[in-house]
Amino acid sequence: MLHFSRIAPALLGAGLSLGLATTGTAQTKDLTPKYSNDFLNIGVGGRALGMGNVQVSLANDATAGYWNPAGLLNQKAKYDAVLMHSELFSGIVKNDYAAFSMPLDDKSAIGASLIRVGVDNIADTRALVNEYGQISYDRITYFSVADYALLLSYARKIGAIEGLKLAGNGKIIYRNVGKFANAWGFGIDAGLQYEHKGWQLGLMARDITTTFNAWSINSEEFEGIASSQDSIPSNTTEITLPRFILGVGRSVKLPGQITALVAVDLEMTTDGKRNTLVSSDAISIDPKAGLELGYKNLIFLRGGVSNIQKIDAAKSFDGKGGWRPQPSLGVGVAFSGLRLDMALSRLAIEKVGDQGSTNSVIVSLGYGFK
Repeated sequence: MLHFSRIAPALLGAGLSLGLATTGTAQTKDLTPKYSNDFLNIGVGGRALGMGNVQVSLANDATAGYWNPAGLLNQKAKYDAVLMHSELFSGIVKNDYAAFSMPLDDKSAIGASLIRVGVDNIADTRALVNEYGQISYDRITYFSVADYALLLSYARKIGAIEGLKLAGNGKIIYRNVGKFANAWGFGIDAGLQYEHKGWQLGLMARDITTTFNAWSINSEEFEGIASSQDSIPSNTTEITLPRFILGVGRSVKLPGQITALVAVDLEMTTDGKRNTLVSSDAISIDPKAGLELGYKNLIFLRGGVSNIQKIDAAKSFDGKGGWRPQPSLGVGVAFSGLRLDMALSRLAIEKVGDQGSTNSVIVSLGYGFK
């Protein structure tokens, strides 16, 4: 058996070395959009979002296909399904998610996850004024901008090392901007989890081979409306660079049939300097922390902090700068295989005047079939 004292440094070293390995691609990085496919980093599941998106070492149900597919081997039910709906920016952006997972045998499991993030009913007013110079509201049409992702997961226990699980995702991405443009993308994720004496460790490598989106532009939709200063977009390829998340968690029993689960994740991006607690041209690190208190495995209270950003006092509405986290709270109920989880998350950015709210409410429903 491999000892915990050896596995922990190995996982940390693997995460850092994988992240630093991308520093040799500076020229590619300069040409890469920093937030490419960022809809895949919003998060899924009321439990996870209530804990500040800390799940890489903890995921143990169908949501593991998103957070860390190695966790599919930890689910307690034979079949597990999860549905989620959330609305961001005062309901403008809809975030929907569905997942299903099941074991193949005592050493392997599979899962499938579907994600949609979109803005619907966007008005196209280009034809609002008719040929006589009159406004005609019946000429307004509507379209949607939406991003879709299908994740197919496979996980397997490694017999040579007790408590070690390896897994991978193959993902298909489709992005659509009404009738103006669409893109297809493909990528691969890899993950592992290790358990030893109550400690839970996880490492997730997203877009490990880089993910490519091939954009197809309908140039005919832009002809006649682009100004002389604008150029009509052309077909192009968008690249998403790897992202690595290292997580550790531990559960302890408290008096009164109460359990406490504490976890920390370190999310490392390789697409240039970001507004994170640790930031450099080579790698940026965003630490996250989460806590879950459970009573008799029936009722759960959760909290977490993530997305720590430095706010410029000159650009802040209250005139105060400094580091500000994105806090989150959540509650959950589990009974007879049914799980209802709710989360409330507040963005770290400033609220713009009195227009709308930076709070987001997330609701997810899960069920484990025996």
